[in-house]
Formats: sequence, structure tokens, C-alpha cells
Amino acid sequence: MCDYSISTFRRYIYINIYAFLILLMGIGIIFLPLHNVSSYLIYVQIILALFCLKVSIGILRTWKAKKRRYNKLIQENISCFNPASFEEYMKAPCGRLLVRVVLEDLGEKKRYDGLKVFKVSWRKTIKSSFKRKKTIIYRNNI
Repeated sequence: MCDYSISTFRRYIYINIYAFLILLMGIGIIFLPLHNVSSYLIYVQIILALFCLKVSIGILRTWKAKKRRYNKLIQENISCFNPASFEEYMKAPCGRLLVRVVLEDLGEKKRYDGLKVFKVSWRKTIKSSFKRKKTIIYRNNI
């Protein structure tokens, strides 16, 4: 029986690669010489860099949740491969990286191409985030 573990430094870097890229982008924004164009652009640079830092830290803080999701996917697919269990994770880039790691551990790397049907395009994600949604709050009459 294999020992399934996500807690290695290499995997931490791989699964959180988007967080590190956003962090590097924030650092790169700080070093842009926009103060030569206008002194007010310094404030824009600081705001953008802080936003990138916030997003990056937010992604890095989800490591415990990613470990739980990894264990959940391993347990659901160890005896019988269930493509529907990966559907939720294929909708986001970080989730797709997690799916790749799980499939690698299960020895099912070739099945990733079949899971791409669950992948949501970037364009659809943007469009759905700008659609108005009606929220209904139910009240219990006790």
C-alpha cells in the first residue's frame, strides 16, 4: 500500500505556484519606475502591490484546506476512479494543480485529459462573476 502524503516542500511550491507568481508580480510592480512619470503613480503602485500581497497570502493560507481536499479525493478514488469527484476542483487553476497531484499519486495521470471536460474557461468565469444574482433569504416562522 502506498503512503499518500501531500506535505512535501516540492508539492507545496507546485500547488501554490499561482500565489508565488502573484507575489512576484506585486514585487515587480513596486520596482517599476513610475515615479518618473508622475508622483501620484507611487500611490497606485503601493495599492496594487498591497493587493497582490493580500491575494498571495490568501492563497497560501488555504494550505490546510488543500490538504483536507487532497485526502478527500484520495479516499474517494483509491478503490474506484470517480471522475465526478474531481468536477469541483477542475473549475479553478489551483484546484487543477491539486487534481494533477492526486492523479499522480493514484497512478492515473493519463485520466487528466478526460477531466478537462469539467474545466471552465477563463472567459466564462469572468462573465459569470458579473451576472446579477437574485438572493432569496428564507425566514422561519416559529
